Amino acid sequence: MITRMDSIGGAQVHVRDMASAMVAAGHEVHVLTGSSGPFLPVLEQAGVHIRTIPGMGRNLLPWRDLTAFVAMVRSLREVRPDLLSLHSSKAGWLGRAAGRWLRVPTLFTAHGWSFSGGLPLYRLKLYRKLEQMAAPWCERIITVAEQDRSLAVALGIAREGEVVTIHNGVRDVPPSVRARPEQIPPRLIMVARFQEPKDHAGLLQVLASLRHLDWTLDLVGDGPLLASTKALARRLGLHERIDFPGACLDVAPRLAAAQIFILLSRREGFPRSILEGMRAGLPVVASAVGGVAEAVEEGVTGYAVSVNHTGGDLRSRLLELLTDAELRRTMGEAGRKRFETSFSFETMLEKTMVLYDEVMQLRQRRKES
Repeated sequence: MITRMDSIGGAQVHVRDMASAMVAAGHEVHVLTGSSGPFLPVLEQAGVHIRTIPGMGRNLLPWRDLTAFVAMVRSLREVRPDLLSLHSSKAGWLGRAAGRWLRVPTLFTAHGWSFSGGLPLYRLKLYRKLEQMAAPWCERIITVAEQDRSLAVALGIAREGEVVTIHNGVRDVPPSVRARPEQIPPRLIMVARFQEPKDHAGLLQVLASLRHLDWTLDLVGDGPLLASTKALARRLGLHERIDFPGACLDVAPRLAAAQIFILLSRREGFPRSILEGMRAGLPVVASAVGGVAEAVEEGVTGYAVSVNHTGGDLRSRLLELLTDAELRRTMGEAGRKRFETSFSFETMLEKTMVLYDEVMQLRQRRKES
């Protein structure tokens, strides 16, 4: 279950890949979601059953959320799942309540905590209280970054042993769509939705100070801040250097054509897009937030920079990579090796399936005791 499938984000890709892989392994899989989107036809083609939950949206709207909860319980009674796996905050909270109501073994995957920053203080406190309330309603919580696991324990969201870190993993690509980061002139790429907490504006302002160098930029994605970002690029005189291709279901060919991967954000969990950049063999420059430092090995596969993106940290790192082709090559090779050893989809799938089995066995033991 996931709140929405109408955008191309990390949680949506995770659900798509996990559901498809589980069908291929012989399981019957249903995806329950509050909205349609580009991944649903892909899931249906893979043999996944799709159900829409009326009223389920991102914002807190009590009457609509009650409608969603009733529809959720009705759907789960019809499906009668052996296991309920929840993704994103709203589906995670309502789904845990439904799982407890129906006594279905339940897990919640936190793709970054909703209370970890970037919101008004009263909302952060509310979201934290809601997570503390819902945590006992499921058997296990999965975090995609160790930092989020430690935060959950420190804040009393869950106890040690109740929350487990399973880093994101992405499917590999053939050598034909791997990058050559040493090529010149360098092309930079950022794959991210044009929406808070992503910081496209900070990137453009820094690149404006590097206009004397020869570079181009791909900004892949869509979202509510796309128009204002295009306008800023024009005001800064960078519009002729920047391509805005929109949202792409498969970014691998664009990554293969780039030389530097960038992700600037004020808040993250464990970004899949960084893993895709490493998979392509690109050096990575990313904001030092969430679990980014667990993916990017500082000074080896890339750089984790201060969230003050208009400061000197980001500029100096970009300047270094833009002017040193050999550094781009060695960092790209190191990133590719790190992807192979730590962040493959197969590794994530295996760890997740082991945990699914443990949760079902735990519920069975509780029934027998």
